[in-house]
Amino acid sequence: MNINRRRLFSGVLAAVLAAGTLSACATDSSTTPATATPGSALRAGSGANTSLGPIKKIDAGVLSVAYAEFGPATGQPVILLHGWPYDAYSYADVGPLLAAAGYRVLVPFLRGYGETTFLSAQTVRNGQQSAIARDIIDFMDALHIDKAVLGGFDWGARTVDIIAALWPQRVKAMVAVSGYIITQQAAQQQPLAPEAELGWWYQYYFATERGRLGYNRNRHDFNKLIWQRASPAWNFDDATYDRSATAFDNPDHVDIVISNYRWRLSLAPGEPQYDAYEQQLATGPAITVPAITIGSDFDGAAKDGKPYAAKYTGKHEHRILDGIGHNVPQEAPHPFAQAIIDADRL
Repeated sequence: MNINRRRLFSGVLAAVLAAGTLSACATDSSTTPATATPGSALRAGSGANTSLGPIKKIDAGVLSVAYAEFGPATGQPVILLHGWPYDAYSYADVGPLLAAAGYRVLVPFLRGYGETTFLSAQTVRNGQQSAIARDIIDFMDALHIDKAVLGGFDWGARTVDIIAALWPQRVKAMVAVSGYIITQQAAQQQPLAPEAELGWWYQYYFATERGRLGYNRNRHDFNKLIWQRASPAWNFDDATYDRSATAFDNPDHVDIVISNYRWRLSLAPGEPQYDAYEQQLATGPAITVPAITIGSDFDGAAKDGKPYAAKYTGKHEHRILDGIGHNVPQEAPHPFAQAIIDADRL
């Protein structure tokens, strides 16, 4: 997650999609009016649900995946993915909204979060991007889901982008907060302007053993600080944060987070079985599946989606949620759920 990096630039402000009643209708980007809606209105319904219901588990690939499920088993599958430092509770309100619209909603805890565990003590605790994407393909296989609508933010959006790029046949449609954020290691080696580098403080901290130790000791307060900085206008309470914070007690959490950020800077190795995927991703592949991208205040100058619009070569719409921070589905559940429904109808 690029905390503050996008917000360090003066924003390019554009139209904002209004929050509305959920409906299973398509949105035509050429005719939809641009309507500015305050962030407070977009947050309607946030915090309505404080439970994910019973957490299920299934063996998939190298993991025993813990996941929440909403809606009828016969509904169109929707898989929603969280990021760091968040968890499945990011979709505690979105899940029921989509279930009410007839969807089967699956929200897995990523490797290193919640009750998701490795099946073998010998498996490398690897946080590289394609390993996480492969986990979701394995999750779909274990549940016998051939194709799903995918949605996500932060690590989740990156994972959705990767699956759409590498396995487009498995994606009916997608929603990605912050758009095209596939990591290309070569690009990560190029320095940014000093002010922009400041936004990466946590990544450089994690590159040190002091940072690993500090994160391990202080992960509860550390991640709460990230929540506050990534979503400064979201007045979440302690109970909301603490429900998610239990996911960071996973015994593999620190290893996965440190691996993820060190791998991005080429400071930690990936695994050979993912090399072919990473070679494809290094080319910056286009995404051909129907897609809706979402920009928020967190994205700063990239809020309008123009820097990455050309990467989406299929049906594509971009929506802007002004006044909303990084955790879009939890901060603005109605607009996020509507984006899922509209993407499914593109």
